[in-house]
Amino acid sequence: MIFLKLFITFFEIGLFGFGGGYGMLSLIQTEVVHHHAWVSTAEFTNIVAVSQMTPGPIGINSATYCGYSAIHNAGMGEGWAILGSATATFALVLPSFILMILIAKMFMKYMNTPIVNDIFSVLRPTVVGLLAAATLLLMNSENFSTPSINPWHFWISVALFAATFFGTMFLKINPIRMIGYAAFAGLLLLY
Repeated sequence: MIFLKLFITFFEIGLFGFGGGYGMLSLIQTEVVHHHAWVSTAEFTNIVAVSQMTPGPIGINSATYCGYSAIHNAGMGEGWAILGSATATFALVLPSFILMILIAKMFMKYMNTPIVNDIFSVLRPTVVGLLAAATLLLMNSENFSTPSINPWHFWISVALFAATFFGTMFLKINPIRMIGYAAFAGLLLLY
């Protein structure tokens, strides 16, 4: 019975949790701590800390850990706890998966219509603007330092940014490979 409750709870969170993983955290906390009492507040704090430290989206990481803890705290064994983490994770992702399949089917059906082409002609520059805004927000003193505080760190950061931009834009280097190159160069030059 707890597996069904776990599935329904995380399916609802996945269905109604807008705003990404951080937006889901309050829903997850309300359900697993206050409503079902599967984990304590202290355990949930640990869940959030571990979810932030592990790779992947924080909402999915939290669901995985909460599913494990809920089943483990119910007195079931390790294998059942792993099944609980899989259940919670699958339930959280399922609404988005279904929605993306439906959107993809609709897009494939209507992608060559004039109205869809008009919508995308407006969305393309908007997306470029949003990415540029995110880039500018990351170009702050915490990430780049300043010439007056730490000139070496600042100019190396600027050079790495320029090299990464040039490499991906003009040399057509794979962006993932370029991120790896920049990370390696940053480690060598800054630390």
